[in-house]
Amino acid sequence: MRRVLLWFKQDLRLDDHPALQAARGADALLPVFILDPAQLQPGPLGSRGLGVHRARFLLESLAALDGALRQRGSHLLVLQGRAEQLIPQLVTRFNLQEVLTLEEIAPQERQQLQQVRAQLGSVALWEQTGNGLLRRDQLPCPVAELPAVFTQFRTLVEQGLQVFQPQPAPDYLPHLPEGSEALLTPLPTLSQLGLGEPLSVAASAFPFSGGEAAASARLRDYLWDSQNVRHYKDTRNGMIGSEYSSKFSPWLANGSLSPRRAMAELRRHESQFGRNDSTYWLWVELLWREFFRWTLVRHGSALFRAGGLKATARAPQQVDERFQQWRQGRTGMPLVDACMRELAATGFMSNRGRQVVASYLVNDLQQDWRHGAAWFEEHLLDYDPASNWGNWAYLAGVGSDPRHGRLFNALRQARQYDPDAAYVSLWLPELRNVPPHLRHTPFLLSQLQLKALNYPRLEQIPETWQPYLPSAA
Repeated sequence: MRRVLLWFKQDLRLDDHPALQAARGADALLPVFILDPAQLQPGPLGSRGLGVHRARFLLESLAALDGALRQRGSHLLVLQGRAEQLIPQLVTRFNLQEVLTLEEIAPQERQQLQQVRAQLGSVALWEQTGNGLLRRDQLPCPVAELPAVFTQFRTLVEQGLQVFQPQPAPDYLPHLPEGSEALLTPLPTLSQLGLGEPLSVAASAFPFSGGEAAASARLRDYLWDSQNVRHYKDTRNGMIGSEYSSKFSPWLANGSLSPRRAMAELRRHESQFGRNDSTYWLWVELLWREFFRWTLVRHGSALFRAGGLKATARAPQQVDERFQQWRQGRTGMPLVDACMRELAATGFMSNRGRQVVASYLVNDLQQDWRHGAAWFEEHLLDYDPASNWGNWAYLAGVGSDPRHGRLFNALRQARQYDPDAAYVSLWLPELRNVPPHLRHTPFLLSQLQLKALNYPRLEQIPETWQPYLPSAA
């Protein structure tokens, strides 16, 4: 008899799940998810590995996964603790013969897999294809020879474009090992995890729930029902509402949505309605995700160092009160503050906003980029190690790209992407009574006026902002 433990991690779905497919022939199957309480504690850079918004989304996704397993005659066992201790205990207790899971690419996760493997002894731990678009054997060249520049990577990958054929979820699954039902308990609440319950925010750009069913519904709506994908290139720099971008990223990040499924559906949409600049640009964004994944595979822990992937780079390494003001949304630069408050309130922020606030932290405030990346890790619903740390390193000028860094003029960005100050007004209520033409530049008001508004004063106005100040100033 073949008795298998299926270890779910950041792959909370049944569709296109290689480890689940490999387990279909088992006589008994125990699906398991381990929640490590260490993620809820502050890490070396001061932020937690799992904040309240991502934890909420995780619990919703686990509840959905358990429901999908129940429909197929199984259940999800959720335990709190360390995987290297709990998984070997389960294997021994239920006489399981092998452990199946998806591969990992980040150093900490790779280390955990090795620790579990070491504790399992003679019991095999099999890693199946992970959450990327391409397997290693589908790459156009060895990993070490992949281009360090995205445009070159894109060109190379597109020369041998793959046909994505994701495997659907099975209709039935093997039964649980005898006696394992006794371990099944309700999911913990956020309060039980010590996180508290987040308030619902009507203005959230991501008003969606966690889980595979919600991911599938969004995929269907964006590509087929509303067909908003056909306008993606025109709207992708938006900052308000749920429809300016696909919003696939949170489900991709925790594996409720397979990138291969998203890509297969995009190709199917193009075959029926035609390809345009917008459908192509969504493909480009999925390729960016893939680029950062293979960058992480290639460079490993180097990506998380202060100097990133460039030993000669000199990114700022200080952290002072300006970092605290940045994360609280109290810098005195309205667009930056609005973005940071949206992140804290909802766990989401537009791609445009992320670039602006990251550049502002590194280039204008001269703070250590790693602390910004760690703050994003705690709060972003769509956090994944490769994209988050890869993007931060790229913007800090310590990524693999040969350019020194990407410097954004925050006031120019505000004028271009929030011309009517609608976004700033949405997230900074203290500025709503300021005349619209001054909402991006409240630092031009008197000290007395700012004090009455309870908004911080920006002490130093960069010279590069001069062309974007109100003409009356």
